[in-house]
Amino acid sequence: MSISVIAAAAASILAAQAEADQAPEPAQNAEPEFAPLTLGETITLTILDEPREINVILPPGYYEEPQGTWPVVYMLDGGLSQDLLMGAGIANWNRLWGRSHAVILVGVETKDRQRELLPETRDPAEAARYPTAGDALAFREWLITKVTSTIEGRYRVNGTDYLVGESAAGHFVLETWLDAAPAFDGYAAISPSLQWDFETLSVRVERAGDQAEDQAENQTRPPLYLSLADEGGATESGIMRVVDAMEPAQKWCFSDRREDLVHATSLHGLLPEALQFLSPTEADWLEEFGFTLRCEQSGR
Repeated sequence: MSISVIAAAAASILAAQAEADQAPEPAQNAEPEFAPLTLGETITLTILDEPREINVILPPGYYEEPQGTWPVVYMLDGGLSQDLLMGAGIANWNRLWGRSHAVILVGVETKDRQRELLPETRDPAEAARYPTAGDALAFREWLITKVTSTIEGRYRVNGTDYLVGESAAGHFVLETWLDAAPAFDGYAAISPSLQWDFETLSVRVERAGDQAEDQAENQTRPPLYLSLADEGGATESGIMRVVDAMEPAQKWCFSDRREDLVHATSLHGLLPEALQFLSPTEADWLEEFGFTLRCEQSGR
């Protein structure tokens, strides 16, 4: 090696060392950098002269799998200040354990729940307490047409949709299952408020079953998950009327008399099971960890 090459190499090393010596040392107490935590997207649509949040939380891997498609769970009372984040956490927790499939969760905000989710009532006490109630039909048409088409036009869905709701939203889910069954591929009515309007909805379900039997029809509706927390009265009698009216050929699951849950905690406790019923996996370890589907009564 020539002296000139050695000298050049030495000069390069010295220059690099000098640059390193002049570089500032990392600050010991430097402020950490913060970045937004993005959970999904939100869209604003209008119904009943009110703007509504439609909040979309995408499953892990959505952007990494450009050819992937997913089922959609439409969750009523799904505003950011409502049940959205709880529902997203439960859906993801189910996915982690293999209890149900990963889904696109769509939270549909409600504002005046009785107006949007319930039909009119003939009960004077209910009418006095909730004078705006009665626009469930308009809300349902908007959900089935505008909301679903907006979601299907933007996201990679696989064509399978589920509708879930609790309390008044559970009443809305069951009424949709009865009156507009093809709109969704599965339904979960968690502790539905079937005491509403003198239990009219449960009577309608009962009559629909009788008519189908009289006409010797065997048309089955989409799967239905139905539950009852530790509550009685007209809520319970309405739910039991629906259970008694279910057809043997119908795919359904009734989680009865959950004494560990009250009306206010039924969604938290039963949404994992509802998703497991609607979108089951073939995982063979669920029973070992206590993730069994509890159906005191069921069909098919």
